[in-house]
Amino acid sequence: MNDSDKSPSDNETILMALDQITQTIDVMTSVVGRLRNYVQQEAAAAAAAADKPKNQEAEMQADRTLH
Repeated sequence: MNDSDKSPSDNETILMALDQITQTIDVMTSVVGRLRNYVQQEAAAAAAAADKPKNQEAEMQADRTLH
């Protein structure tokens, strides 16, 4: 089927579908970027917590007063 066999409304439908696909890809790219940032922040926080000396945690707990 060549382009001359397609009606103008078919071309419009195809262009609208392609535009919607482009918009969907843009949104998904944004979502993936936000998820990537979240995972990186969580990994950095976990690494920072793992680097914290155990005796420092014990000191912090010893400073707490129970009521």
